[in-house]
Amino acid sequence: SQTRKLLAWENGDNRVMNIIPEHKSSALVVGGMRFINSRPAWRGAGVAIPVFSVRSDDDFGVGDFFDLKKMVDWAVVTGQKFLQILPINDTTMTHTWTDSYPYNANSTFALHPMFMRLSELGRLNDENRQKYYDDLAVELNALPTVDYERVNNAKNEFMREIFRQEGAKTLELPEFKAFVEANAYWLTPYAAFCVLRDMNGTPEFGKWGEYAVYDKAKVSKFVDEHADDINFVYYVQYHLDRQMRAVHEYAGKHGVAFKGDIPIGISRDSADAWTSPRLLNMASPAGAPPDDFSVLGQNWGLPTYNWEEMNKDGFAWWKARFRKMAEYFDAYRIDHVLGFFRIWQIPMDAIHGLLGIFNPALPYTPDELRHNYDFWLDVDLQTTPFIMDYFLYDFFGEYTDEAKRRFLIDVGYGRYKLRPEFDTQRKIANYFATEEKCEKNDKLCNALLGLVDEVLFIEDPYEKGKYHPRISAQFTYIYRSLTDYERWCFNRLYNDFYYHRHNDFWYGKAMWKLPPLIDSTSMLTCAEDLGMIPDCVPAVMNALQMLSLEIQRMPKDPKAEFGNTWTYPYLSVCTTSTHDMGGIRQWWEENRDVTQHFYNNMLHEQGPAPHYAEPWICDKIVTLNLQSPSMLAIFPLQDWLSIDGNLRRNDPREELINIPANPRHYWRYRMHMTVEELLDAQLYNDYVRSKIKSVGR
Repeated sequence: SQTRKLLAWENGDNRVMNIIPEHKSSALVVGGMRFINSRPAWRGAGVAIPVFSVRSDDDFGVGDFFDLKKMVDWAVVTGQKFLQILPINDTTMTHTWTDSYPYNANSTFALHPMFMRLSELGRLNDENRQKYYDDLAVELNALPTVDYERVNNAKNEFMREIFRQEGAKTLELPEFKAFVEANAYWLTPYAAFCVLRDMNGTPEFGKWGEYAVYDKAKVSKFVDEHADDINFVYYVQYHLDRQMRAVHEYAGKHGVAFKGDIPIGISRDSADAWTSPRLLNMASPAGAPPDDFSVLGQNWGLPTYNWEEMNKDGFAWWKARFRKMAEYFDAYRIDHVLGFFRIWQIPMDAIHGLLGIFNPALPYTPDELRHNYDFWLDVDLQTTPFIMDYFLYDFFGEYTDEAKRRFLIDVGYGRYKLRPEFDTQRKIANYFATEEKCEKNDKLCNALLGLVDEVLFIEDPYEKGKYHPRISAQFTYIYRSLTDYERWCFNRLYNDFYYHRHNDFWYGKAMWKLPPLIDSTSMLTCAEDLGMIPDCVPAVMNALQMLSLEIQRMPKDPKAEFGNTWTYPYLSVCTTSTHDMGGIRQWWEENRDVTQHFYNNMLHEQGPAPHYAEPWICDKIVTLNLQSPSMLAIFPLQDWLSIDGNLRRNDPREELINIPANPRHYWRYRMHMTVEELLDAQLYNDYVRSKIKSVGR
């Protein structure tokens, strides 16, 4: 047919989504989601919300898997085809709120017990105990946010009680035995990890004595000796698996696809790290360079991957991870896809991401810097903290004299160096962790951390005598001390290093890793490709037909203030916000100059911009994204609700899910209304449905 257009044909089986478009001419089932088989090309809309954030009448103070059924119902009512969630793996480490970070899983296979719908496990025979949990559920569910510790401790307590009552029957079920057998490769080590974690009071397996180093035979004996505790973990995972499969099947029958999230990293205190340390570089924490989310960069504390070792068995660990995820999802988002090209690696003794380097990379030799860029590297001066008397007040303010006495050594000519006990950011942080928490100590600590960042180059940890220009070095005092010509030379080598030098090198690294992983499942591949994007990234994504992520306030073109929704590529997911940023309304109030430019130049409105993002403004922004050519337009629930003045939350700051600059952020956001109330909002739902239909989604 002349109406058909083939963009690309991929290897492997066709990818078929459980989506039934209203017009058969738009179906995307030939060659899967990477093949446009008719005009107009199929486009869909969707909603994004973490499972823990969903609120329903049946919850226990936190969203659970069965809540997703009601979110599917809402998607159907409003004409949406995708439901996107955050990672759902178990993150239990300390049984405290610090476990709320969903990107620090203790297993890349196990599901989080927090998402269990308790009522599906049965009721306790002890009526008083059952009433206690029923009453507690009502109390916790009325809270405005998730009380992570009370919720998880209570759910775990109930599950242990119901396991003692019903567990023996479950353990005899053929379905249970089949689940354990099929998942034994990860389930048994994970169960042993959980029991040992609780027995030792820490997830740091290096402190587990004879079990510090994983030994399969020894662990097998441990499992036999602690059968009851091990079976409890099996029981929980069995029911979580059943519940997630049930809601996924429910979604498919209703024409809604589930989109999951694959984090780039895993925890150094995880069952995976315990059982397969050879696959990881435990002494090399991963993070991200500075961006709009964090000017100091991000230090995730997660180990980097030993890709050469992973390649020896054909990336079996990654493939198993993808295939497990395919049991619950139709599509997935690769978190920080740049990590497959290169990872931002930070020294163990650093806190700030500013002191990181790309790995793998092609660092400079001093001779290359001199011959190719006419830059003469002074190793002593430019690779150690540059600390001069004339700018110390900028760091320490009124505490400058005290800081000199306590933390610095005068080496003459107005120059200082840090005392040995304070010469790394880790030493500084550890010292102030034992000091009184007050404004003065916070200022001293942050100032000292900032002084350690004052370097122009970082020596490569693997190839001594080779150097990386420090990221964002143009904001340092050592850079300002250069002559105009030296700055020009440095900028030239800097731009070459970060934007040109590695393109072919990183292209090859990504094409070595990604194809076998993507081809291991039939899921649709979407990528979070934000941050410093070298030219090789879109080249690889185009070659592999991966969907990019488009956000209007974070344009891919560095020369543009905002993205142009009309020019988004078809193979993309466009969104108004992500879980790492404030929603439309919060963003609108952050910077009046930016808001004014957006109001006049993107919304094409005249005059001064309203101080608040009124519903009609949010509606217009949502509509711009819906009208884009992007295959998928998936918005956070908060932004969907922002278009209705009666339904949206009063204070948009209460809608924030994460603050990337804060590594100890408490992830606890919940909807301010129940899904049942949302389903009853007929006028609003009809409006959303008509809006989606009117733009051809």
